[in-house]
Amino acid sequence: MRKVRREDDWNDLFHSFDDDFDVMRERMDRLMEAALRGTGSDPLVYGFSMRTGSDGKPVVQEFGNVPRGGAPPDASCREPLTDVTEEDDKVRVIVELPGVDKQDIDLRSQDSELTISVDTESKKFCKKLELPCEVLADSATAEYRNGVLTVTMDKMAQPKGKKIAIN
Repeated sequence: MRKVRREDDWNDLFHSFDDDFDVMRERMDRLMEAALRGTGSDPLVYGFSMRTGSDGKPVVQEFGNVPRGGAPPDASCREPLTDVTEEDDKVRVIVELPGVDKQDIDLRSQDSELTISVDTESKKFCKKLELPCEVLADSATAEYRNGVLTVTMDKMAQPKGKKIAIN
């Protein structure tokens, strides 16, 4: 199948999306072929979310238990859908963990990383998130309602520097 791409200003804007969708389409084709052959007994989960970052640029984030490159899925752990938003002085992480009791959620924060894991007999979720900045781990608060976990952390204070007078 030959691709035809327009050569105009819009092409520059959406070119990276075309490449990302091509990669996702190829991966989905491989997954469908594997499903039709009957290989693998656990469900395959793959998806992506799109949002606008704090810098105004689009952010595409993949999730699921199918690793990049179409390698065999990690059936021992499912990656939850997450969203990270950066505010003036806080970082907020929203994680979808359906069917989980809050006492089964293990959260760990260090520097600019947040690790989320659930390991029960029926549900296994895990994800290590690289946060957009360093956070104060002691400031973290978490709320879990209706399968949605919201973690809020204060940003690490950035040194403001000293104004230098020019003579």
